[in-house]
Amino acid sequence: MFKPLPATTIALIVVCLGSFIGPLGMASVNIAIPDLAADLHANARLVGWLPTIFLLSNVAFMLPFGKLADNYGRKRIYTYGLLLNALSSLMCAWADVIEWVLFWRFVQGAASAMIFGTGVAILSSVTPADKRGFALGLAATCVYVGLTVAPAIGGWLTELWGWRAVFLFQVPLVCLLILVIKLGLKGEWKSARHSKFDWRGTSIFAISTSALVFGLSLLPSVLGFGLLAVAIATMVLFVFHQSRHSEPLIRVQMFRESRVFSMSLSTSFLMYASVYPLSFLLSLYLQYVKGFSPAHAGQIILLQAFSMAIVAPFAGKFSDRVQPRKIASAGCAIVALGFIILSQIGINTSATYIGASLLLIGLGFGLFSTPNNNAIMGAVNSRELGVASASMNLSRTIGNLVGMSVVNLLVHLYLGDARLTEQQYPALLNTISLSLYISVGCVVLASFFSAFRGRETKSNQPQQ
Repeated sequence: MFKPLPATTIALIVVCLGSFIGPLGMASVNIAIPDLAADLHANARLVGWLPTIFLLSNVAFMLPFGKLADNYGRKRIYTYGLLLNALSSLMCAWADVIEWVLFWRFVQGAASAMIFGTGVAILSSVTPADKRGFALGLAATCVYVGLTVAPAIGGWLTELWGWRAVFLFQVPLVCLLILVIKLGLKGEWKSARHSKFDWRGTSIFAISTSALVFGLSLLPSVLGFGLLAVAIATMVLFVFHQSRHSEPLIRVQMFRESRVFSMSLSTSFLMYASVYPLSFLLSLYLQYVKGFSPAHAGQIILLQAFSMAIVAPFAGKFSDRVQPRKIASAGCAIVALGFIILSQIGINTSATYIGASLLLIGLGFGLFSTPNNNAIMGAVNSRELGVASASMNLSRTIGNLVGMSVVNLLVHLYLGDARLTEQQYPALLNTISLSLYISVGCVVLASFFSAFRGRETKSNQPQQ
């Protein structure tokens, strides 16, 4: 007879599978964007919203679902997120206009918030503190493996069956994972005390993030500046409301209580703001400017995630024994070097040059991400793991969102509503070049935040 696997092992399998499937479905869409745009007759501005609207929804719902997971069960919210992801993927595949694709991508972003806002909390709930870095490293590896194979799979699916197949192929994988959870993952993890849900805070936060995204996309118009002012004012209101609410979505005091927590989140925000738009920009560059096929472009882009997948588990395990900030800071410096090299691309840049730059960026990010996550989760007590997990993913997602919003602004300024034809390639190159220089600045700043965050401690233990 086979002995049943311990809860820690099954939870690790479930979270790792979810960490693989989510990025696989998300990143493969970037490769299909040119075909999708041509089929649905979408202009450059609407195309730019495909990754951005996903992130907008992800940010708006991350904290609420983290709080709901602490109240009602992290496994329950995780499972509901998988179900919603499968539904929204199907609807994206059936859409016949770009507006419906954007709507269901918004829904898909909410589903992703349910999955990634709780997955790390589940792992941290069952894993001893001295082994947490290794477990988080494996989960991060699965994210990067998903990102690694996504461009290639997205390219092959697009060439063989069209862009709709990119949405459809992940549905059976999600259904299989739900079956594994139903049959194998017993028990539930949540806070011992049920707290009242803060609907007012949720609404304020959603207004703030929406105003930020739309404001950035409409710059330099008066309406764009007005929306940014609304975003800042409502974010101040949100912090004020949370600091005085008896049952907040997030205790803002957590940021004052732990410098490690606040600085690690700030570092995460800057790093993801710099790296996330890269696959979108290079997908356009390689397929439009260089004339590569979707499959060829995908194979080049996957090099970044490939090196991240190799390094992340070792970096996570190492961070259980060495101060995470030291490993993460070294990773930031390597990413900065990779961006400096990549920022020199032009019309005649070789695929080898681009691939080498992406390998370097992936190596540095693999060293950064897991130790940084380990530091964040180790800086809070066990009853707030769901909120800490949501905060960690929120910093990542807001970074992604701001990074893509800046790129959308540059697309609007340089390309406007024009179709991406050969006459627009110089403007496209200007957009990419300026975006990469901005990324260099973000990573350099992140390196300082990471180096001076303070000393980490192992502060929480697994729940039984």
